[in-house]
Amino acid sequence: MEVITTHTNADFDSLASMLAAKKLYPGAVLVFPGSQERSLREFFIHSTIYALEVERVKNIDLDEVKRLILVDTRQISRIGKFSEILSKPGLEIHIYDHHPPSSEDVRGTVEVISEAGATVTLLLDVLKKRGIEITPDEATVMLLGIYEDTGNLTFSSAREEDFRAAGYLVGKGANLNILSNVITKELTAEQVFLLNDLIQSATRYDVHGIDVVIAQASIDRYIGDIAILVHKLKDMENLDVLFVLVQMEGRIYLIGRSRIEEVNVSEIASEFGGGGHPTAASATVKGMTLLEAHGNLLRVLREVVRPSRVARDLMAYPVKTVEPERTLREAGEVLARHHMDILPVLKEEKVVGLISREVVERAVHHGLKDAPVKEYMTTEFSTVSPEAPFSQIQELAIGQNQGLIPVIERDRLAGVIAIGDVMQVLHEGMAKTVKEVQPLYARKRTISKLIEERFPERIRTLLSEFGRVGDDLGYSVYAVGGFVRDLLMRVENYDVDIVVEGDGIRLAEEFEGRFHSRIRTHKKFGTAIILFSDGLKVDVATARVEVYDSPAALPTVERGSIKADLYRRDFTINTLAIQLRPGAFGELIDYFGGVKDIKEKVIRVLHNLSFVEDPTRVFRAIRFEQRLKFQIGKHTQNLIKNAVRMGFFDRLSGGRFLSEFILIFQEENPLPALKRMGDFNLFHFIHPRFALDDERIALFERIHHVIAWFDLLFLEERYERWLIYFFGLIDSLKNEEILETCSRLSMNDRLRKRVIEGKRQSDLALLQIFSWINRGMDPKHSEIYSVLHPLSTEGKLFMMAKTTQTPTRRYISLYFTQLKETKPMLRGADLIRMGFKPGPSIRKGLENLLKARLDEQVITKQDELQHVAKTLEVK
Repeated sequence: MEVITTHTNADFDSLASMLAAKKLYPGAVLVFPGSQERSLREFFIHSTIYALEVERVKNIDLDEVKRLILVDTRQISRIGKFSEILSKPGLEIHIYDHHPPSSEDVRGTVEVISEAGATVTLLLDVLKKRGIEITPDEATVMLLGIYEDTGNLTFSSAREEDFRAAGYLVGKGANLNILSNVITKELTAEQVFLLNDLIQSATRYDVHGIDVVIAQASIDRYIGDIAILVHKLKDMENLDVLFVLVQMEGRIYLIGRSRIEEVNVSEIASEFGGGGHPTAASATVKGMTLLEAHGNLLRVLREVVRPSRVARDLMAYPVKTVEPERTLREAGEVLARHHMDILPVLKEEKVVGLISREVVERAVHHGLKDAPVKEYMTTEFSTVSPEAPFSQIQELAIGQNQGLIPVIERDRLAGVIAIGDVMQVLHEGMAKTVKEVQPLYARKRTISKLIEERFPERIRTLLSEFGRVGDDLGYSVYAVGGFVRDLLMRVENYDVDIVVEGDGIRLAEEFEGRFHSRIRTHKKFGTAIILFSDGLKVDVATARVEVYDSPAALPTVERGSIKADLYRRDFTINTLAIQLRPGAFGELIDYFGGVKDIKEKVIRVLHNLSFVEDPTRVFRAIRFEQRLKFQIGKHTQNLIKNAVRMGFFDRLSGGRFLSEFILIFQEENPLPALKRMGDFNLFHFIHPRFALDDERIALFERIHHVIAWFDLLFLEERYERWLIYFFGLIDSLKNEEILETCSRLSMNDRLRKRVIEGKRQSDLALLQIFSWINRGMDPKHSEIYSVLHPLSTEGKLFMMAKTTQTPTRRYISLYFTQLKETKPMLRGADLIRMGFKPGPSIRKGLENLLKARLDEQVITKQDELQHVAKTLEVK
């Protein structure tokens, strides 16, 4: 007896191959070794292939089988009862299969094996060579086999011969209507529910740098065609590797799909007694719970899956390095001689930093060629081991913008991987073996929902209008900077900053014409301010590049791209942008890792010469660190210390110094920022005698509390809080030192006078009050008023903070809460009407009247009239 059989859970390729084999072995009996997939069972019921005679395996006398023809499989574990006769003497085994080899394969006397997309393709080739004709019904079944196993000829497993075979079968009359009805069948309600369970349970795992998704479900009844659901899930989520575990009727069905070479799902399935192709395989698991199957699957994945390329395969060696004590000029020579962009910096055989050609060239431009490499090398960088997978290398090079990755083995430099090496691998198609590559147009995501959630309609509409107007002009328009940073941090900020890849002033003018707003322009910098009737103000700038001719100098401005514009900014957290163009509205653009640093709460500069080119960025770093409760990155701290050590702040103009001081003093609580300035020894550049000692810190704390107290009085009195802190800063200086400080900060005459006179008057007033206290006096209200009233509000509040004596504070508090607004009820005109002559006596009389009212000697207007009559001579 000759028997043609296939694998359990037979599919359309199994049926098609059995049908083709029957043409080669007309006397053989067709036998399924076990169940068939539901789609195949239904096809038998509803199709015209009912004439195909298939015998039940229980009716076969295995002892009578002389020739066993295996199609679409050769694995012992997948042929059911027929595995019992494989060792029978004299048994002929003929094999037709397209699966890759496995450890449990049967060996045949005749073997036709090739990795085509479907087994029926191999058999059809044999039929054609032998000149055996096929009917249209047979052609239809065979075409179904090809289409199912190749995913309608879309799977990567499909080969040229599969396409040729499909064309041949169409030519032989294959019924495409039947094909369409079977292939495009709608999911049942049960399948939809099962698919939803799989979607909800899908979990992503990192297996040696490769993303593997595992989904699982458990149902109490059998549902067929799970493979269809697996394909749908894989396509819906665009997954490279997917495994599905479904528990039904006491068994667990494992189905795997893979698009990448690193994961051979057939090898994985074989560990569970199944098999298939490298790209599609399955297994039926018995004797395990779903949890155990899931755990075993993960274990097998970690044992079997290995990335095809690791750091050792990509790294270059030997590596050119430079020592930290070498000069930047020497580093530049090494970079130029060996055509390198970045050098590792080695100290005692350990990598302590990276120095780039860009940093060296810019440093040399600023006259720093003899500075040591250690002052400007990058000290925050990542390394990998020789076995690091390509996905990790790609994330560092592309995702984190690290241009050179040191490979470290046993604490020593084993090699380096440059970004060019990574790009070459991606160019060769290696990206498909790991993850889909993020585009080099930065890391971007859409935050439209966040915009809708956080901004009022007025702001949302305004942003959309900017995008539309820009699009009409052919410009790309972006919202940028702190506006975007605060949006991501969920901090309210409606100060809109716009950057235009084009002409910012032209955009503002167009906006003015369309929306009846007013604009102010600054043509030198290509900027404009748009003023709206509701009080809203928007800053518009042309995307630009800033070139610094010397350290601490103001920049020269040139037009540039959005990336160049963002690169000129101070810190990574301020380099974020939102695309406003219609069709791309809400795309978040992050070239420099700003989102990551916001999440990690870190302040980082964009390049190593940031503080050389603009030392005022140090003050901004401190302000942002304290205001946002972030931390200045370690490398950025080192760059600040280097800028201090190199004396770049000595080149900074006094006006810029003063502006930064004022901004710090205007923070809600400047003390943490002042302490940070002390950490970096920044006060030295204002005056050598400045020191933030414990006494000065205590004074600043009292100033903070006094200002908070004063604000709670709601007196609606304007004052400059920075000046109060500045009085505290110069309190320990002598008069000539205060003058030197004012000169260092380039104060104009008016401001210098405010500082010097305000400080002098405050000190004199304190001396007067101390004398009262020392003499045990209880001053009258009029005496308190006469001492305090001539002082500025800032001077009085500084006095209140400086003193540690309770009476002094009580007097100043009394002045603000009761005495300050005291005025006589009578006016000079009242006195003139009473017959008094205009002149100095009137002023003196009003002063005496005020004094009497302050001391509660007069209460009513009649009291004032009587008091005036006694103190003024009537002429």
